[in-house]
Amino acid sequence: MPENNNIISKELKSAYDSFYKEHDEAWRMLGAKYKAEHIIAVCKGHSFNKVLEVGAGDGSILKLLSEQNFAPEYHAVEISESGVQYIQSRNIANLKSVQVFDGYHLPFADDSVDLIILSHVLEHVEHERLLLRELKRVAKMYVIEVPRDYKPEVDKRISHFLAYGHINVYTPTSLRYLLRTEGFEIVNDLTSMIAPEVTRFNNYINMKKPKSFFTDLKIAAEFSVKKSLGNWLGKKKQEQLANAYTVLCSKATEQTRIF
Repeated sequence: MPENNNIISKELKSAYDSFYKEHDEAWRMLGAKYKAEHIIAVCKGHSFNKVLEVGAGDGSILKLLSEQNFAPEYHAVEISESGVQYIQSRNIANLKSVQVFDGYHLPFADDSVDLIILSHVLEHVEHERLLLRELKRVAKMYVIEVPRDYKPEVDKRISHFLAYGHINVYTPTSLRYLLRTEGFEIVNDLTSMIAPEVTRFNNYINMKKPKSFFTDLKIAAEFSVKKSLGNWLGKKKQEQLANAYTVLCSKATEQTRIF
């Protein structure tokens, strides 16, 4: 890892420092509900004692995992001061530490963590391979989830994605390529689509659109059709239709060299 403690850009750090001061807990908890479900699903059959969430945001995922007794010990790091303050205020059971970090250097010893969670973080990271190498230093296994942002002509929607802070775009294939070329082995994975209740909340609460029976019907029908198509046509189609991709990884026994 580089020695520069200010490797994260000043502009990015400033943007996230105040991110959680104007806080919408209901929306974040709804999103976290499904992210926590994905983590639990890909980790089925595995148990972890010490779990660290990197880029923990406002702590919503850790709160839900704690309530479901996912692990006996939790830690969190976050680049946002307001995020750290909010996590501390939530009194999450078995949360042992919450720290501000610089986005790349984790304040933990080598192989000292059983599982790192990196949920909807990698798409925001300026130097993604540097962060992945630091994860490998600290932990034994990793859950990584990213939105499936890539679509044809994605370069024509740069303003849309930058509004969410997404500077990297992925498909399941491109994420697997990135991980495998950094010495990760995929243990388990899943694809997911935005649930109807999330779409309804976004339409009616966030976007303040008028509630409509026909809108509800359309949202439910689109979800059902896509789900059925994926089930019928298999994993490749599921990955094409997915809104997010979640993987459980370990360190590869034989690392693919990138140079």
